[in-house]
Amino acid sequence: MDVPEIKYETDDFGDILRKDARFDSRAYDFVLQVISEASASAKGHVTGAELLDWFRDLALDAYGPMAYAVLTDWGVKTCEDVGDIVFNLYNAKRIAKTDSDSPADFIGGFDFREEFLGPFEA
Repeated sequence: MDVPEIKYETDDFGDILRKDARFDSRAYDFVLQVISEASASAKGHVTGAELLDWFRDLALDAYGPMAYAVLTDWGVKTCEDVGDIVFNLYNAKRIAKTDSDSPADFIGGFDFREEFLGPFEA
């Protein structure tokens, strides 16, 4: 019996990637998931700092000791990169923001190596 292939609607982020190819489309998918879960938990808007906390926690939950390798493979190496992804999504009209939201909200959030590798070092 032939089973038809299920095709899921996915966003390839081609419009964003043509303007900024630094990050893999999977990074955009992941950040959208983070935004969705953080916003649902907060029942509304979250700050950049709150979003970074969610990003760290969900990346560790999803990828464990491989989180750093996965994220850097996607081009995401700093909290500022997360902010760039968020604002690329905003500029492409995938998400909304408040007047007080700024890329500066993501500067110096945490050290990726320390947060994603530290918990797994012996």
